[in-house]
Amino acid sequence: MSKKILDGVTVLDLTTFVTGGFCSLMLANQGANVIKIERPEAGDDIRHSGPPFVGDESPYFWTVNYDKKSVELDLQSEAGREALYDLAAEADVFIQNFRPGTAQRLGVDGETIRERNDELIYCAISAFGQTGPWRKRPGYDLLVQGLSGIMDVTGESDRPPVKVGLPQTDLITAMWAAFGITTALYRRAETGEGEYIDLGMLDAALPWLTKQAGKVFAGESPDRMGSRDPVLAPYQSYETEDGFINVACGNQRLWRDFCAAIDREDLLEDPSFETNADRVRNMDDLEDEIESTLGGASTAEWTAILQDAGVPAGPVQSVEDAMYNEQSEARGSIDTVEDRDRGEIPVIEHPLKFQHAESGFESPPPTLGEHTREVFTDIGYSDDELDEFERRGAFGGESE
Repeated sequence: MSKKILDGVTVLDLTTFVTGGFCSLMLANQGANVIKIERPEAGDDIRHSGPPFVGDESPYFWTVNYDKKSVELDLQSEAGREALYDLAAEADVFIQNFRPGTAQRLGVDGETIRERNDELIYCAISAFGQTGPWRKRPGYDLLVQGLSGIMDVTGESDRPPVKVGLPQTDLITAMWAAFGITTALYRRAETGEGEYIDLGMLDAALPWLTKQAGKVFAGESPDRMGSRDPVLAPYQSYETEDGFINVACGNQRLWRDFCAAIDREDLLEDPSFETNADRVRNMDDLEDEIESTLGGASTAEWTAILQDAGVPAGPVQSVEDAMYNEQSEARGSIDTVEDRDRGEIPVIEHPLKFQHAESGFESPPPTLGEHTREVFTDIGYSDDELDEFERRGAFGGESE
């Protein structure tokens, strides 16, 4: 029988917000048992991030916390740390995104945790990594988008830099973390050795510069280009009669097909647009010519015409339209999970579809502390032991 690839892998997630949360979400989607360690009574700050709210919950929290178990632990208390160490002794992966120095103060740094379990994969995520002159600086997605050069190349040429509309560097870092953890698990299966992973958000963002970095390597300075591409043309958004359409001519054949489809074969005779390099150099004139034609019909009309001609083209959709359309429905991209108290909760499914393994979310995001006693029962705690830890303040509240 097929099963999920990470079945049997236990992950302790001490992170807040997105960098670690989306990482452990990816692992949960592939079957890992993710135990989310949260501050008593407060929980992960993303629980309260909003508006909007559904009831008293943030749907943003939902999107990065399906299929996880929530455990409340007060790591400021000796009992809370003891309980965490017991969990770590049985775990495979440990993730935290504290600012460097904080994990040591709490007693949850890599050296301390791996003394209890030397086969553990320990991943420390921070804005700038554990070394270097910036290591103790705080950092959020906005700052890293700016420092990484992403904002410098995002937006229109005559306008200020623009932040990407998604928490892009958070998500980039999360995906690197998940990749690092799974490769470390693979290596552990081969060698039996655990691993310590030091991951900085700024480091994680830089490899994604690709085309822009290539211009720097060639001695040039990348510019803000709106929806244009630095090395291809036409490859951007164009305004139509009622909206915008993206056209992506990635080679000379597609350029010829595009000109024929919009009845502008005259552009093929213009030496300013003869080659892709010519079109890149003359993007302003090219855009004027194309929009003078595309402005004469609707986005839907041009999409049908260009797709019939085999030219890659499509509308700039709203987020809602991107989520709910015939293609996403056919692929099962948007689903729901059932919660006993909250009813149906919408889910954005992850895209990996394996032939010989299962994947996908099965349970709703946890309520705060929902699984505290269950998780410790699973590793052998008795009710009396749990009561004693609770009395000592491990799970929050005043210790006696």
